[in-house]
Amino acid sequence: MRISDRGYGEEGRERLTLVPENVDDLWHLAHVLEPGDLVEGDTTRRIQRNDDQMRDTGGQREHLFVTLQVDDVEFARFANRLRVSGVIVGCSREDQLNAHHTLNVEEHDEITVEKHFKPDQTERLEEATEAAENPDVAIATVEEGAAYVHTVQQYGTEEYASFTKPTGKGEYSRPREELFAELGEALAHLDADAVILAGPGFTKNDAHDYITEEYCDLADRITTVDTSAAGDRGVHEVLKRGAVDEVQKETRIAKEATLIDDLTAEIAQGAKATYGPEDVAEAAEFGAIETLLVVDDRLRTERQGDGDWSIDVNEVIESVERQGGDVVVFSSEFAPGEQLSNLGGIAAILRYLSLIHISERA
Repeated sequence: MRISDRGYGEEGRERLTLVPENVDDLWHLAHVLEPGDLVEGDTTRRIQRNDDQMRDTGGQREHLFVTLQVDDVEFARFANRLRVSGVIVGCSREDQLNAHHTLNVEEHDEITVEKHFKPDQTERLEEATEAAENPDVAIATVEEGAAYVHTVQQYGTEEYASFTKPTGKGEYSRPREELFAELGEALAHLDADAVILAGPGFTKNDAHDYITEEYCDLADRITTVDTSAAGDRGVHEVLKRGAVDEVQKETRIAKEATLIDDLTAEIAQGAKATYGPEDVAEAAEFGAIETLLVVDDRLRTERQGDGDWSIDVNEVIESVERQGGDVVVFSSEFAPGEQLSNLGGIAAILRYLSLIHISERA
């Protein structure tokens, strides 16, 4: 994310002119923008003409500069765009005021956002700005007969390719080099700045030797890591061990993977953890929360007034921050976020057991 200008609008609202530089940035914006925010940008709109001499063709598209008061935001992940819908409250054509419109924001489009930014939203934008300097990373996991390639995004990891080639003995077995060749070709095509090659046993080492010999351009970009499995489980181990952090200073997903493991361990031990909106809000009242964990899509739903929590999530966040706790917003696109969603979408690692939890155990 690039912030090209800063300023202030009416009623003390902050104005930021932003340029999303990749799909990750569009995803970040989807969790920053809320109903009532103002978003300005260039767009096209079909204009109906009142001209008796002109055949009605349904209107012609014209370029406009609009300011929308946001109603809805959708991250169209597979279309690589952000859809911002709302009412036109400012426009280069006055006859379009108060009409509904959708602004399609793509990579490198410049928009200006005017709103009262919440602390976690400001932090998210700062993370996105810093992440622009991080190199692209791919995680390749390999075991006998199978290999997988995942890309590391800020919203999670995504499977880029998978290969199965039965190796060993038997009628349908194939030389291991065929599997390694397909893996090397995929990595060469992906052209990541860094590749983490992981897996159990010696298979990954043999794959490393083959790829660095046959694909010389990749040789300086590959590091190897021991994991107990390939695929999603192997990727989780890579993230948990901090291997990605050695390439990217600290990725949010590596942090999330560690925190969700810490949380589940505390829950399993009946120790310093709680989950669910009511229990978390209660722990916040006692000042017991060390780290608050909340899923981004659920946070957004609650802030828009469309959720069913009986608590005010903004009050909980402000309470935790006021008392020196950390707030971590998890990506719903990544496995730890899915685990957190299964716990109600919000949880906390505690400094100590709150009084209510102590009484429940007594």
